[in-house]
Amino acid sequence: MSFGDNTLVGYWPAELFTHLADHATMVEWGGEVVNMRTNGQHTETQMGSGHFAREGFGKSSYFRNLQIVDTDNSLMNVQGISTLAENTNCYDIKSSYSNEWGTYFYYGGPGNNPQCP
Repeated sequence: MSFGDNTLVGYWPAELFTHLADHATMVEWGGEVVNMRTNGQHTETQMGSGHFAREGFGKSSYFRNLQIVDTDNSLMNVQGISTLAENTNCYDIKSSYSNEWGTYFYYGGPGNNPQCP
């Protein structure tokens, strides 16, 4: 995994993922929050920056220029992603495509708020 000017972030050797055989069938990006519903309330834990996806650039967290490595070990741009947000009053996601950012998505939210009790 890399970002920016090919700054390496991590590498996961095949030996760690024997159940994948030679390839993956799915790739996921995003955020996750554990919600124990203590006292019947949704957690106050923020996802991403704590701003909703609809707030966009400068507020919301995002992933951009999504790419995967194909069977020839070449980078391929990701297209046609599907998104999921279980409770859009707590956290949401918005995906799109542009020539500058390729496939991208904004995501996040504040957690507990008046619309997410």
